[in-house]
Amino acid sequence: MGIIDTLSTELADRTAQAATFTVGIHSGQRPRSGILWRPDVVLASEQVLPEDATDLTVIRGGTRVAATLAGRDPGTNVAVLKLESPLDGALPRAETEPPRVGSLALLIGADASGAPTARLATVHEVGAAWHSMAGGRIDALIRLDSRLAADEGGPVISLAGGLIGMSTSGPRRRTIVIPAATLERVVDPLLADGRIARGWLGIGLQPVMIPDGFRQSTGRDSGLMVVSLADGAPAATAKILPGDIVLDIDGAPVSRPRALTASLGPDRIGQAVVLRVLRAGAVQTIAVTVAARPAA
Repeated sequence: MGIIDTLSTELADRTAQAATFTVGIHSGQRPRSGILWRPDVVLASEQVLPEDATDLTVIRGGTRVAATLAGRDPGTNVAVLKLESPLDGALPRAETEPPRVGSLALLIGADASGAPTARLATVHEVGAAWHSMAGGRIDALIRLDSRLAADEGGPVISLAGGLIGMSTSGPRRRTIVIPAATLERVVDPLLADGRIARGWLGIGLQPVMIPDGFRQSTGRDSGLMVVSLADGAPAATAKILPGDIVLDIDGAPVSRPRALTASLGPDRIGQAVVLRVLRAGAVQTIAVTVAARPAA
């Protein structure tokens, strides 16, 4: 048997193994895929589920099970479904080795009948942990060279069979992987509370350049102008004003809204942060107590 035949057999075997923890999800829209994380828990890509996802069906290999949406987190793009009755079979095991650029991965999905689908991808880029625009911490950047369709939300596995994470469509429709470590971290809070609480100041921000005359006194070339304030929000209570330019938070410069959002993780709720702002040409420091972001 040649190298190609051996590889082909290996890929088919890995797909068959992953089929036990790959499911189809029917939500009234076109079917999507998910990961059977526990016998009665399925993980899916949050962004592909409708906002009023109430009538859900999980299907695997022709077996249909009703499911309810237990929680969703736009920050990490993870949704958790609770099954009315458990599905048996092997569950995913996390890959122990981080993926390398150029290595191969299998994107597993499910078709409309719950049968497995597969596509081969190359790991295009690997990087450090990052924060999404919605404030979720993703434990590693993993980008693949393949596009997604109905297989979005399904498992991405290594050729050794370990779970790298869950596939999802990122900016510009690039395929990224939500790592298994991130899935493990958010699943229990979502089951318990239905959401991931994150820090919130209640301000809308716009990147701006600092006027030349104030760059020396502020020590900054750019900052974030306050363009809106939520009623009763921590920033409003602390007397932050529209037009203030936020220079840094706890001494760390901020020039993009995402940088400020990334500093307001769940562990900061209830704690005070110190904002240094430029107001009417003068630099001020203002302490703001972080609150939990209100539920949508």
